[in-house]
Amino acid sequence: MQDVVIVAATRTAIGSFQGSLAQVPATELGAVVIRALLEKTGLDPATVDEVILGQVLTAGAGQNPARQSALKAGLPHSVPAMTINKVCGSGLKALHLATQAIRCGDAEVVIAGGQENMSLAPY
Repeated sequence: MQDVVIVAATRTAIGSFQGSLAQVPATELGAVVIRALLEKTGLDPATVDEVILGQVLTAGAGQNPARQSALKAGLPHSVPAMTINKVCGSGLKALHLATQAIRCGDAEVVIAGGQENMSLAPY
């Protein structure tokens, strides 16, 4: 069975509710993180096998927000992406699915995590 390692972790700054990041869509925040991760690791975007991102509030975000983030980050169109919604466990579930894909031999490099902007939630 293939060993799985986390090569790098990256995140955005934490903003306050209705603060300076309030109008930035989750897909933009996700793209910023993916670009920073690729830069930090020196990873060739073409070597990424899949992107799996958790996002709870997808209303108004369009289809497959993970795919939007991947494309905005400059990943090739050939890299598939999947959005997971498991409420507060979405990002962790994304990591779990990435681990399974690697351990089963379906992938070698997976970008996984979560993206969200709670300020854009309808209330």
